[in-house]
Amino acid sequence: MDELDVGLKISVTGQLRDEALAACARQLKAWDVAMPPVEPLVLDFGLGEFYRTGLIEYWVANELEAGYCGKFLFLFDGQTCPLHHHRTKLETFYIQRGTVHMQYASREWDMRPGDVLRVETNHPHTFRGVGPALILEVSKPCVIADNFFADSRIPIGGNYRP
Repeated sequence: MDELDVGLKISVTGQLRDEALAACARQLKAWDVAMPPVEPLVLDFGLGEFYRTGLIEYWVANELEAGYCGKFLFLFDGQTCPLHHHRTKLETFYIQRGTVHMQYASREWDMRPGDVLRVETNHPHTFRGVGPALILEVSKPCVIADNFFADSRIPIGGNYRP
């Protein structure tokens, strides 16, 4: 099973998914931004509080053998990606639209369109939309098990033990 299929198995489903994708589509249209023709991941990290802790991911590519990944991360206002780190994945974030409040390397600051951040392996990071926001992530391949979340309630990733 590829990583996108793993991600889709832990995605939000039903009416919440439909409503979130419709609201995201309206915002993307207002920004005049097109997403790739892929099945988006609507993630709440298993916490059941999507608009507080969650995001929508559009995977452009996740090439395990070639060694790269590209995806768009969409955040609603106030929505947070929880504190986590990766042991093998190196990431670079490019803020495409909106403002993102970033916490990384013992710093906190707001990133705006055009800002770039390289996130080193084993460095915890978290980010939140200040208003709706869109991030382009370019990284090593995405492997779900290489996400190590600080919140032990999150039922996915390398530190999860069923």
